[in-house]
Amino acid sequence: MRGALVVFAKEPRPGTVKTRLCPPFEPEEAAELYACMLDDVLEQSARLAERARLAPFLYVAPAESVRVLAARAPAGFETRPQHGADLGARMESAVRELAADGFAPIVLRGSDSPALDAATLDDALAALAEGADVVASPDPDGGYGLVALREGWAGLFEHRMSTSSVLEATFERAGERSLRCARVRSGFDIDTAADLGRLREARARHGDLPCPRTLAFLDDRGLWPPR
Repeated sequence: MRGALVVFAKEPRPGTVKTRLCPPFEPEEAAELYACMLDDVLEQSARLAERARLAPFLYVAPAESVRVLAARAPAGFETRPQHGADLGARMESAVRELAADGFAPIVLRGSDSPALDAATLDDALAALAEGADVVASPDPDGGYGLVALREGWAGLFEHRMSTSSVLEATFERAGERSLRCARVRSGFDIDTAADLGRLREARARHGDLPCPRTLAFLDDRGLWPPR
């Protein structure tokens, strides 16, 4: 049985992505930044999927953007539309689809965490191999940038997303099903100016981050927040 690595993404349209960065960004700048992040995440995810022998999937919103983003994805990705009224429902739908197609484990990641590195995925897969059922990489805001499921269990994401209790709510759902949960190293999404500060600090600490387009865009446009 082969596992799946899933990237959730939106089409980079001004006014629909990275809106919490506006201001200080203009909507066009926020969309350009997100496009750079998405390209970095897709390129890195393609490498990670190949190395871990996972099938790469790109789940897209809105549904009519499938063709546009399929053309943007590296070779090997299968692009599918997201279905559902909110993010939790769309994650549920993707997990159900992939489980029905026989994929396990299933790893979900967003396109907002370009600094998420290979070691985080390795740790998540190792935790599954050691007996965990649900593994997450926590974010400072209470969510997670990556969640890995040993099998495609239903109902884990039937709660409100984008809140400070997303991780705890997901683990609570897992606990109701007697599933074992584990955390791996923390990461962060790029949603606010404070997150850009985290990205700058991560580059200062580690140097080589897997998001060269994102970093170059911010450098070239001088869009880093004041220190």
